[in-house]
Amino acid sequence: MEGLKKNLLALSVAVAPTMACAEIQTLDEHTMGSITGQAGVTIELETRLNIDRFIYTDEGSLEVNDIRVGGTNRTDLFPEMGTNLTGLSPSDLLDNLRINIDVLNDGDAVINILPIAFGAVDLRISTGDWNLVGTTDSTKILSNFQMDALIGSGTLRIDTTTDTLNFKTDIAIDDMDFDVPFLAIGIRDLRLTGANYDLDAPQPLDVFARVEMNVYKAPNAAGNDSLAVDLADFRADMSMGGVLVGGTSIGSLFMDNLAITNTQLRIYGH
Repeated sequence: MEGLKKNLLALSVAVAPTMACAEIQTLDEHTMGSITGQAGVTIELETRLNIDRFIYTDEGSLEVNDIRVGGTNRTDLFPEMGTNLTGLSPSDLLDNLRINIDVLNDGDAVINILPIAFGAVDLRISTGDWNLVGTTDSTKILSNFQMDALIGSGTLRIDTTTDTLNFKTDIAIDDMDFDVPFLAIGIRDLRLTGANYDLDAPQPLDVFARVEMNVYKAPNAAGNDSLAVDLADFRADMSMGGVLVGGTSIGSLFMDNLAITNTQLRIYGH
């Protein structure tokens, strides 16, 4: 009897791997695609970008110096609201970014950009001098550029039916300054908000201006392929706290319900 038990145990051990293997089935490509395509990919991003010099060269060159991209290191963006709209501690990093990437069953690619923690993403972009440089002369066309902004969201979608890249974002600029030396003009405290933003009763959702554009291939006036950019939607309020001419302020500007529509660009070489 004891020998029978041992034989049965040995038989069970021998047969078990075979039974397990019998349950394994080869998946075809369609089934595998259905399984792996459901989850997508998520990227959490924290970064700071520094570029000492960017140069575009045709016959002469355009130089952009000291490019810096990161966080604002502030918690007082749009201070009239009396709250930290980022919901985080101040940082000079571009952070709190979650990027979800999905390929849908119709082949469309969707990249959705969201904050990780509840709140907007703060962004600072600054540059040094922008110079036009030729073989004999040069001109400083822009200097002292800095922009502090909030990003609410962003979505890029590549449509396989129309071969179009659709881009949407919600953005609010709290402060932008720059100088145009060759024209002796300076702009201070430029602000961009949603068209319904009310300074007397500010609301966080109203602060963002919505921007939507479509990018695709299209013929230019000569019938040749070109990069097409259509601005589908842009509505905002814009103010400038100071307009300087020759270093002296000549006043401020405000544009209520600025709307840019029916705008198409065709970009190509010549």
